[in-house]
Amino acid sequence: MSHQPVVATKMSGEMDKPLISRHLLDSDGSLAEVPSEAPKVGILGSGDFARSLAARLVSSGFSVVVGSRNPKRTAGLFPSAAQVTFQADAVESPDVIFVAMFREHYSSLCGLSDQLAGKILVDVSNPTEQEHLRHHESNAEYLASLFPTCTVVKAFNVISAWTLQSGPRDGNRQVPMCSDQPEAKRTVSEVVRAMGFMPVDMGSLASAREVEAMPLRLLPGWKVPALLALGLFTFFYVYNFIRDVLQPYVRDGKSKFYKLPVSVVNTTLPCVAYVLLSLVYLPGVLAAALQLRRGTKYRRFPDWLDHWLQHRKQLGLLSFLCAALHALYSFCLPLGRVNRYEVVNLAIKQVLANKSHLWIEEEVWRMEIYLSLGVLALGTLSLLAVTSLPSIANSLNWREFSFVQSTLGFVALVLSTLHTLTYGWTRAFEDSHYKFYLPPTFTLTLLVPCVVILAKALFLLPCFSRRLSRIRRGWEKDGAAKFMLPMDHALAQKTSHV
Repeated sequence: MSHQPVVATKMSGEMDKPLISRHLLDSDGSLAEVPSEAPKVGILGSGDFARSLAARLVSSGFSVVVGSRNPKRTAGLFPSAAQVTFQADAVESPDVIFVAMFREHYSSLCGLSDQLAGKILVDVSNPTEQEHLRHHESNAEYLASLFPTCTVVKAFNVISAWTLQSGPRDGNRQVPMCSDQPEAKRTVSEVVRAMGFMPVDMGSLASAREVEAMPLRLLPGWKVPALLALGLFTFFYVYNFIRDVLQPYVRDGKSKFYKLPVSVVNTTLPCVAYVLLSLVYLPGVLAAALQLRRGTKYRRFPDWLDHWLQHRKQLGLLSFLCAALHALYSFCLPLGRVNRYEVVNLAIKQVLANKSHLWIEEEVWRMEIYLSLGVLALGTLSLLAVTSLPSIANSLNWREFSFVQSTLGFVALVLSTLHTLTYGWTRAFEDSHYKFYLPPTFTLTLLVPCVVILAKALFLLPCFSRRLSRIRRGWEKDGAAKFMLPMDHALAQKTSHV
């Protein structure tokens, strides 16, 4: 069975078609040769990643030769268009060879030193977290020390086997790579682009340890926002517990501990969501105030503000999560046994009091408006969460993305504020709602959002908005715009502009 290969240089624009045809994946177990005109690459290894890599390379128009210690047994696992042979034979003709094996097996290749001389070795391995801490050198550097006559390039370690199979559209397109030889990086970059990915130059091979640490990180940008959300949840949960459960028990002897699983949680979640949403837009207000005070945008923000600005997306998504959970808990409240008992008790009291109805017009309107504002706020917040996804954000131009995230985001904050005010109504002015002399919970949540809304309104005044617009267009208060970059390149990378 033979297949006409696709030229690698033409594949970068054809990623919309299926990655691998069915007949390409079904191997007949033969060691058939592939037409020699296709660019040839080698693979040392026969694991899951090696098989996915071979399939991707074949579909990208490359002639793939796989080196295995037992080619007869592993040939059926690879596409029939790939040649599976012994390791010594696999490294003869290709100039680029992917080393798809674990670090402890590198030494088994030392017998191939003469055949590998002058070749480009692409190290795709990843250490475990314990191995990364135990070894002071990266896997790529260790491989380079074993084969000093070869050029080692670190690449593809952040790409999973699933991404190779399904295509870069469903995974991360970026492929960080590093090497001491620019020409070798250029050659591997061409292979990366032909496979539909985007190469990212990380510098010399000394950066390989950093590149290998990337897959070991568990949501690095979420640590601080998650801890902040957890801290807010703990604070408001304890606060609501004291007011709604502990105070009735201490003062009147009423046991309301049944509120802990649902009611107190449902009261806490909107507080966390509301405060987190306000914290998304508070750093922008602080940055604008700082730029107005300095009269320039070319001075970097303090580290704490810069990091805060970089975590706004995570804060917004956590706010949406808490708001969505609040909506679900609210829908579940009428289903609880407690709510049924309260309805029956209320009916009995109404009958005993000989009252025909308990209709209070003000309360009815308040609840209707309160619920409507909450639905609108959650819907707007959902739109923010959806547009923050890379697949959606990439389809929007900058003006559209800025309108959704900035303008509609501020609308969501205003709707949430109105939702909270309608819920509170006049409770902040009634002594009966100050339990243990503690103010109602909603009054605490209003502090930060009201500051953000008032500051935003203040910046809309012409005296501030015009000056801020000029500063962000490059004007400086001394009359001379100085387009100077920081001396330290790393310092320049940390600079944020709002």
